[in-house]
Amino acid sequence: MIHSRRRIALGLTIGTSALALAFPAYAQAANSEGREEEILVTAQKANQTGVTHAGKIGVLGDKPAEDVPFAVKSYNSALILNQQPQTLGQVLDNDPSIRTSYGFGNAAEQFVIRGFALAGDDIGFDGLYGITPRQLIAPELYDSVQVLNGSSAFLNGAAPGGTGIGGSVNLLPKRAGKTPLTRLTANYTSSAHFGGSFDVSRRFGAGGEWGVRVNGAARRGDVGIDDEFRSAYLLGGAIDYNNGPLRLSLDLAYQKVRVNQLRPKLTLPAAITVIPRVPKASTNYGQPYYFTNLRDIYGQFRAEYDLSDNAMVYAAFGARDGSENGFYSTLSLLNATTGAASVSGSLIPRTDNNEAAQAGLRVKLAAGGVTHEFNIGGSMNWLVNRNAFEFYAVSPVTNNIYNPVVVPKPSAVSSRGGNMADPFPISRTRLTSAFASDTIGVWDDRILLTGGLRLQQIDVKTYASSAIPLRNIAAGQLSAEYRKDAITPVVGLVVKPVEHVSLYANRIEALVQGAAAPAMSGGFNIVNVGEVLPPYKSKQYEVGGKLTFDKVTASLAFFTTERATQILEPVATPANSARFVASGRQRNKGIELSVQAEPVKGVRIITGGSVIDARLRRQTNGLNEGNKVAGVPDYLINGNVEWDVPFIPALTLTSRVVHTGEQPANNSNTLSLPSWTRFDLGARYVLLVKDMPLTLRAGVDNVANKRYWASAFDNSRPDLLQGAPRTYKLSASIDL
Repeated sequence: MIHSRRRIALGLTIGTSALALAFPAYAQAANSEGREEEILVTAQKANQTGVTHAGKIGVLGDKPAEDVPFAVKSYNSALILNQQPQTLGQVLDNDPSIRTSYGFGNAAEQFVIRGFALAGDDIGFDGLYGITPRQLIAPELYDSVQVLNGSSAFLNGAAPGGTGIGGSVNLLPKRAGKTPLTRLTANYTSSAHFGGSFDVSRRFGAGGEWGVRVNGAARRGDVGIDDEFRSAYLLGGAIDYNNGPLRLSLDLAYQKVRVNQLRPKLTLPAAITVIPRVPKASTNYGQPYYFTNLRDIYGQFRAEYDLSDNAMVYAAFGARDGSENGFYSTLSLLNATTGAASVSGSLIPRTDNNEAAQAGLRVKLAAGGVTHEFNIGGSMNWLVNRNAFEFYAVSPVTNNIYNPVVVPKPSAVSSRGGNMADPFPISRTRLTSAFASDTIGVWDDRILLTGGLRLQQIDVKTYASSAIPLRNIAAGQLSAEYRKDAITPVVGLVVKPVEHVSLYANRIEALVQGAAAPAMSGGFNIVNVGEVLPPYKSKQYEVGGKLTFDKVTASLAFFTTERATQILEPVATPANSARFVASGRQRNKGIELSVQAEPVKGVRIITGGSVIDARLRRQTNGLNEGNKVAGVPDYLINGNVEWDVPFIPALTLTSRVVHTGEQPANNSNTLSLPSWTRFDLGARYVLLVKDMPLTLRAGVDNVANKRYWASAFDNSRPDLLQGAPRTYKLSASIDL
């Protein structure tokens, strides 16, 4: 690893030196001053970090935000290039309605949108579910990251991972643009993480109907947390055809990611009655044998054909082959004062084979001053999860979050399931749906009313991971089957009373698979063991408004979402028993504001905030009734500022603030995390090398090296995730 790191560092040094040697040559052969200025201005503008209030609104297609009754925004590829994020979560740090946590006790990113979880399994790839890598997503391969706030069961269909109630994220792959591109980038992240990337695109044919784009990245090394190592190797390619009524595209991608000695979340048992003080920002209480190894090959083929000027048919098919392996850990706090913690572990190999398909017809009609846009179609998802596991007993040697020590690797198996050498399927999931909608427009489409229905079926087959003697089921055999139907409607209204102003309202639902009743829960024996509950529906009501001026775009939303949750209903007999039912409720309501503006020339602002009140309702025996939901902050504030320095042409200074309000750490609300604020600073400078723009970037995340507990979000227990330490970033990109 050390020799490899030295080779990367040497290559980066040689490349930088070559660029430096090119400057005198440029000085001798520079074009006219006007030509130079034109290139610099063009390059500087292309580098502007931006948020577009538009996106792919599921089955409704590509729409500007002012034409749809939903809150949507897209973060562009310049933001990804400038901020050098290594994960999708670091891109979504810019969003004032989202915070990132971990799930599953490993490096898997989990996002919290409007106070509800969005798992990596449920991130869309150009509108298709189940295709993107499920734990960590490297963002370099994508042209934009689109965020749709709110439920979307009609728009996108039920998410296969059972999340996405508060919002969805859709990734758009890079495609060839009209302008040829050949870009090379070298980058560095402290403390010893080096890498580089390339991005090439061209259009061919008499009218540029064929497009080809190939891009890739490789990076590896230690990050800001002590001894935490990360690597990523990425390759993406796209071929598209656009001529006349026919449009075709093929997107393929490869991702291989590894994380060694991850700093894990910290679990707080019921006996812990205080939040422990935060360790030093860079302290790593993970163990050297922790690792996550991920490999994914995925892609899609998409076709569109214009039957006429007002009618289009489309179809898409995607697939993913994923492989995971890792030694994960649960770190459980034993003493909040001393920092003593116990260490357990698990070894979990997994493979996934997923396919997704969708097809539809979109027709636009107009008569008598009334317009209609009809959308009719269907979708299918097939997911196969092959899995095995070994869980290990707690090590007799304790760790310490303030003074970490190496703990012997846990080896005493406490439970085992599946075939560790060759995991067999433990679940097969099929999601099918058919949808229809009509958007009616009147008053020159200044009033738009959308109504639609989606009929969805969730079909899940589960297989025993080990033998079940009482039911006479061998490992690998079918143990349960779940097949349920549901209808998820949508009603949305957009009114544009004056130019540049759009008011909207919606009523839409989310849909997730119902849980299966366990044998015991909450100290109760469950009387309906194995019963699978119907799909959980959530209902969302939202009203808001949007402004769309040349230099200012803004959106304001008020929402309330209520979802069903499983609870226990005690029964009289037998003693100490309860029924597992979906009678509980969680109600989240809040306000969101998002603004993008250029108040004066050369100063760009991206800012916003959200206030969330998430409460528990109808709880078992009234326990925690009315309490705040663990891990959901009271409010979030984000602000990004870019300033093109007028007296130093081609220099841009950047800053970002991320503020998170107080959040309860458990559903009993006896523990809470204090609010925290993180400041980031940066700069970029564009210069010319033989008429080729070279962009130099420097940034510092968490400038004050603040130590803080970033999140307490988890679906089952109080888990604390510590925020990242001060991190330095450097990069250089040249467009050849």
